[in-house]
Amino acid sequence: MISDKMVIQLNHQINREIYSAYFYLGMSSYAASIGMNGAANWFAAQVKEELVHAQKMYDYVNRQGSRVMIEAIEEPPQDFLSIQDIFEQTLAHERNVTAMINDLVVLASGENDKETGKFLEWFVKEQKEEEATPAGILDKLKGKGEAEIREIDSELKKRVFNLS
Repeated sequence: MISDKMVIQLNHQINREIYSAYFYLGMSSYAASIGMNGAANWFAAQVKEELVHAQKMYDYVNRQGSRVMIEAIEEPPQDFLSIQDIFEQTLAHERNVTAMINDLVVLASGENDKETGKFLEWFVKEQKEEEATPAGILDKLKGKGEAEIREIDSELKKRVFNLS
């Protein structure tokens, strides 16, 4: 059975996943406001992905016979400097999420909760992609002029959300 401590931490992680969606929704809005519709699309897809992550955890907690307790969602940043800035903030945010997921894995191990540890393996793998993707976009953006950034923005418009 899942411990109360584990349920509390999973509930908090659900909050962080929903916060991530909120965080990316603001970035999508910013990108759209400056005419970077590809980046706006990329972040809109990211919003959906984060909500899927929250739902996976929500469903898991419920399957364990525990209750999800919804926390308040903090206000995300509203002001950004550029497209490069939002991807830098994205990468930093995803690194923080990775650390939180790793902390959950450590807690599951300490609680001898093999089932939750196994459940979290998907998130550990997912976080590798969650960090690699914005890092790759940042590599493309660094040192580029306006025309090149517009080309990259066109590439970002091709992202399609796939339920996974």
